[in-house]
Amino acid sequence: MSSADTADNDNENTLTGKIALVAGGTRGAGRGIAVELGAAGATVYVTGRSTRAGRSEMGRPETIEETAELVTAAGGEGIAVQVDHLDPAQVSALVARIDDERGRLDILVNDVWGSDRYFEFGKRLWEQSLDDGLRMLRLGIETHAITSHRALPLLIREPGGLVVEMTDGTAEYNAAYRKDVGYFYDLVKSAVIRMALAQSEEIGPLGATAVALTPGWLRSEAMLDNFGVTEENWRDATKTVPHFAISESPAFVGRAVAALAADPDRARWNGASLSSGGLAKEYGFTDADGSRPDAWRYIVEVEAAGRPADTTGYR
Repeated sequence: MSSADTADNDNENTLTGKIALVAGGTRGAGRGIAVELGAAGATVYVTGRSTRAGRSEMGRPETIEETAELVTAAGGEGIAVQVDHLDPAQVSALVARIDDERGRLDILVNDVWGSDRYFEFGKRLWEQSLDDGLRMLRLGIETHAITSHRALPLLIREPGGLVVEMTDGTAEYNAAYRKDVGYFYDLVKSAVIRMALAQSEEIGPLGATAVALTPGWLRSEAMLDNFGVTEENWRDATKTVPHFAISESPAFVGRAVAALAADPDRARWNGASLSSGGLAKEYGFTDADGSRPDAWRYIVEVEAAGRPADTTGYR
């Protein structure tokens, strides 16, 4: 994803002077969000555990330094800070640094996850590893709570702050138990939506906004690797997984966050469960290829309904 990709979406300079923290910005949606905030002119603190000096337990090659460099290349200012968001002291030090260097925080994106290696498809609770499941709860829920606990006092100092809780699935979709991914994954992704609602009640009266946001079928670095394709030839994967045709790049959800942050009337979304596809219809932005994939509607109406893969009317 490049600054050229973002130019068609008219976000340039809409967030100049704004300070953002993307917690869990090493890869995937977090990286896409950080870069698009940068493309809109924001200063973005990018946190995570994977650096050029060493990888996190995920064992993947992406680093926070790379993300920060992409933010700067896109037109913003990227600042990489190694932080383990399970450690309140490290998060406190991060927030103190942002306060000392910038004196404000306008956008908080809670995107810490790091649990892809821990969940297993198609296994019931007692068939899963308890240690792995509890690790998922810590990484996917506790990190978000710690980060908001420490960062919200700075974010609410001035009115207009935005908190984005990143999850997988809308509240409507996640209302039914997602037995394919199992107990722990389902619990984490549903809990994050509730966390956004809770924060909306607490910070809304103070002039800030909190939402839950989900991408669709995300073409993250790991997803592309799993399918043996790249962002350039990702459509080759549809030969074996036809419904992958509805997938989207990380830029799409990144543009959703940038659009929310630039909207002076964003408080109307306070407490809502949102999707990249739904916000694209509202704000008019597109994915990097110029399309507007509406993955969650497609998943229900086409994939889950057993219909042949066909994105007509869905992107």
